[in-house]
Amino acid sequence: MEQQVSAQKGTVTQRAIEQIKAMIGEGLLEPGQRLPTERDLAAQLGISRSSMREAIRALTVLGVLEARHGSGIYVTRLEAGDLLETFGVVADLSRGPRLVELLEVRRVLESTATALAAARITDDQLAVVEGHLAAMEATDDPEEILAHDLAFHREIAAAAGNETMAAILEGLSSRTFRARVWRGYEQEDAFPRTRREHARIYGALASRDPEAARAAAAAHVGEVEQWLRGQVGER
Repeated sequence: MEQQVSAQKGTVTQRAIEQIKAMIGEGLLEPGQRLPTERDLAAQLGISRSSMREAIRALTVLGVLEARHGSGIYVTRLEAGDLLETFGVVADLSRGPRLVELLEVRRVLESTATALAAARITDDQLAVVEGHLAAMEATDDPEEILAHDLAFHREIAAAAGNETMAAILEGLSSRTFRARVWRGYEQEDAFPRTRREHARIYGALASRDPEAARAAAAAHVGEVEQWLRGQVGER
């Protein structure tokens, strides 16, 4: 009986979540707007206050809503980076085959973003990318290489001009995620190879060649993906 009540409550809460999302999607609640009080919203949607409270809590965790101390609950700016924050947590905590899957997703998106960047990158953005490449080539310190590797790809994702894609890639390319892969990958004499791969990506960007950029980025991430597949297969 207790399980049945819990399931029913979960269904009501899920319905409340969907109704609030629909209100936002239809423009009845705008980004930055304060929600009605919990009591008023529960009455408006015809559900209990406890279910409404759980729905608001869930949407807050997802980044759709935010609680402002002493002010109330507000719809967030609904920007991609805010809504995809939990995606980065999944990437940071994944292991084994799931880690390989995430790298596979990153390879697909990274190659697409790099191709878009080749067509859209400005001279100033290209100069920043070149600066990070030069910094990677000037050091053998793993931490410095990792930092410039992150910045190199982040700048390219920004140059692609698609904020949602950039946010997903940011989640797939967090420092924690990359550091976990790098700890093993660097032992495979990876630094010279990864420098060459970054140089190919930069060369394609400088030539404004989308297809060459796509291929170079896919090959770069694919090398790490192939290595990781081998590591997972050995366990």
